[in-house]
Amino acid sequence: MNIAIVGLGIIGGSLAKAFTAYTDHTVIGINRSRETAERAFKDGAIHEVGTEESLKKADVVYMCTYPEHIVSYVRENADNLKKGCIITDVCGIKTGICGRLTEICEMSGLRYVGSHPMAGKEKFSYDASEAELFQNANYIVVPCSADEEAVETVSRLAKEIGCGMIRIATPEEHDKMIAFTSQLPHVLACAYVMSPCCPNHKGFSAGSYRDVSRVAAINENLWTDLFLSNKKPLSDEISVLIENLTTFRNAIDSENEEELRELLKKSRLIKQND
Repeated sequence: MNIAIVGLGIIGGSLAKAFTAYTDHTVIGINRSRETAERAFKDGAIHEVGTEESLKKADVVYMCTYPEHIVSYVRENADNLKKGCIITDVCGIKTGICGRLTEICEMSGLRYVGSHPMAGKEKFSYDASEAELFQNANYIVVPCSADEEAVETVSRLAKEIGCGMIRIATPEEHDKMIAFTSQLPHVLACAYVMSPCCPNHKGFSAGSYRDVSRVAAINENLWTDLFLSNKKPLSDEISVLIENLTTFRNAIDSENEEELRELLKKSRLIKQND
């Protein structure tokens, strides 16, 4: 297959490297900065620097850019894609874009399948990309109204680059769960490092600090977009977290050993059954 990847940051770059390393598919790389695409070509991550002509031969297009750019790019380039081409994306929100992309693709004879690899690092440029990024990673597929063949193709391609569990979800289920599993930890990490104690952590910190603070090294432009695009589910999860933190604080302030012990036990049992 001819696979076009639009956006060669950490996810797009890693997809390119993974498809090139582990499959026989031809990878076409497209990036806002042509310099990055040319570098990916020199690295052997892609087989071709994408142009309007090469886009016409794509069987699958992976959109690896910001949410609003995904919609505008597909709208502007729909006529450059062959009929039946599968459009997918790796975006961290789905409700805000799935309906619009489905409409654009159905009007243009294309097929849209939302997807989201649960993989990444605290770094976010092409320099951080690697072919092994998706090994055993979960992969969420959001079919929307795509046909079964298109859904199976996106799922199979995820397996080919090393992904483990394939999870099928609706846009609403995806966004609700991602608010909890991905977005809330980023909010927590950012809030955590804002403590005035943070600059003095060296010599006092170990694994706990490292684990909680790691994702505070954030791409503020991307995550601002993602947070606001998923405002309601994320705000709901923040409210739950604040309520739970308040319960812990009250038990500590009142020196209620029994309540504190029960809270810690409850947390331990939940995690043990995870």
